[in-house]
Amino acid sequence: MAFFQMNYHSDVLKMGVSVNVVIPEKAKTLIGMKADGEGSYKTIYLLHGLSDDHTIWMRRTSIERYAAERGIAVVMPSVARSWYTDTAYDANYFTFVADELPRVCRGFFKGMSDRREDNLIGGLSMGGYGAIKVALRRPDAFGGVLMLSSAVDIVHRITPTPKVTMEEWQGVFGFDVEDGTKALVGGPEDPFALARQNHEKGIAFPNIYMWCGTEDGLIKANDRFSALLTELGVDHLYESSEGNHSWKWWDIHVQSGLDYLLAK
Repeated sequence: MAFFQMNYHSDVLKMGVSVNVVIPEKAKTLIGMKADGEGSYKTIYLLHGLSDDHTIWMRRTSIERYAAERGIAVVMPSVARSWYTDTAYDANYFTFVADELPRVCRGFFKGMSDRREDNLIGGLSMGGYGAIKVALRRPDAFGGVLMLSSAVDIVHRITPTPKVTMEEWQGVFGFDVEDGTKALVGGPEDPFALARQNHEKGIAFPNIYMWCGTEDGLIKANDRFSALLTELGVDHLYESSEGNHSWKWWDIHVQSGLDYLLAK
């Protein structure tokens, strides 16, 4: 595998951005890792959580080795604490991830397929929320979604905490303090509403893999989202097992998610 630390100017964000990329590589003398990079390949856009950045998947998991074994590319962008949203403070991180980043990456890396079925998006916690939101709002672009410990129920997630103040929430999502989060219900930031709307419109759903640990505070939100998908008749795999909100478990289940989505 080839590892690129990419920095480029984003027109969408109007500033320089940092992205880590892992690309399949054809190498005859590599020891201890599969190397087969000829032809086009599938890509997963792998999104980080609230307290992390674009380096975290490489530092906390063996994602490069997992990608090599499966012959896929991995794109890992940094989006700060944006919740993968076109924010109220005019930082358009949703558009960056959903539209600009795939176009730019396919321009730089010619082996990346542009077919829907060859493009996946996934993430953990805030990144899991971002992944399903992007996939449901760009249904023609992504054929699979990997959601680990996802903060999927954003409407009920928004409360002031020592980690996130109400001022920060408002800066990202732009709701009026008097209206509270009611302004988000049923809108483009609400994955529950997006799923219902896509179903009503007859829009094809991506393949979806979900995992959340039984000791994770986000388990009930994931239970509810899986139940909604089942109600809508959306084929998906939801696994819940021992685990809390930590990298020990995400390192394990990113592999399960990749295997499920690539088999589909």
